[in-house]
Amino acid sequence: MADLIAIGYPDESTAEEAAEEARRLARDLIIEPEAIAVIVRDTEGRYQVHTSHNPVGRGATWGMFWGLLFGLLFFIPVFGIAIGAGLGALMGKITKSGIDREFQEQVRGMLAPGTSALFLMVDKVTPDKAVEAMSKYGGTVLKTSLSKEGEQELQDALHGHAA
Repeated sequence: MADLIAIGYPDESTAEEAAEEARRLARDLIIEPEAIAVIVRDTEGRYQVHTSHNPVGRGATWGMFWGLLFGLLFFIPVFGIAIGAGLGALMGKITKSGIDREFQEQVRGMLAPGTSALFLMVDKVTPDKAVEAMSKYGGTVLKTSLSKEGEQELQDALHGHAA
């Protein structure tokens, strides 16, 4: 089961610093992230997204996942994908895969102008070491889980395969 973790910060720079720490934790095998993303909402309300993905496997797909997720959460244009039945179906898959409306609303509420958030899609984590390393950045933590079936269904939809 994969976990989607969002950590909100009260400024525009802390999420990127925390993302660097998450990458270090990944190198030390304390966490096993499939993908890491940072979203910054500047004081004028504009969003900036920075992503990194596990180099083995589905990096391009995770880029599309973040684009769709952030499009759903913050109404950010989704990398030039036309809005239509296909996009609607993918948005439905994201919701069906375990990213429920309550989580979506909490994330939206967390990202006010002048703030940032770190998003992690994590398969495995050593909780005590990860919490100790990440606690120096503070922040508000939100978490939702995706079942293996939900994650696979989402990956299939992103690749254009029928469920």
